[in-house]
Amino acid sequence: MKVLFKKISPLAQLPSYAHEDDAGMDIKSAEALSVPPGGRALVHTGLVMELPSGYEAQVRPRSGLALKRGITVLNTPGTIDAGYRGEVGVILFNSSPEPFAVEIGDKIAQIVVSPVTHAEIALTDDVGSTDRGEGGFGSTGV
Repeated sequence: MKVLFKKISPLAQLPSYAHEDDAGMDIKSAEALSVPPGGRALVHTGLVMELPSGYEAQVRPRSGLALKRGITVLNTPGTIDAGYRGEVGVILFNSSPEPFAVEIGDKIAQIVVSPVTHAEIALTDDVGSTDRGEGGFGSTGV
C-alpha cells in the first residue's frame, strides 16, 4: 500500500518508520513553538496526506515523550480520514509543570495506518443480555 504526502511547507519532513517492524511512523514538526504547562497546542507538520480509500491514519502519542516529558496527543488517537486533504496537525498536551519546547524537525507523534470497517446500522427494540449487563465506569474495581 502506498501513502502519498505533499509538502506544503519547505520545513516539512516526510514521516518514517524507525524500525522495520514498527506499526507507527514518526511524524515531525514543521514549526517551533512552546506548549505551556497544563496547556495544549496545534503543531503543524507542513504535510498533506493522501490515504487510499478504505484506510485511516491514527495519530498517537510517542511513549518516550509521554514518559519522560509528560507530552501526549490530546485527542488520541486522532483520526485522519481517507478523504481529508488538509494539513496534518497534531494537538499536543503538556501534563508537566514545565513548558515544552517543540523545534522544527522534532518527532512529535506517530501515525498508524489501518483499514476501516463500516458497520451496518440497524434499529432494534431490544438488545441481547450479557453477564456484564450495564456494568461500566469502574464496575469491576478501580
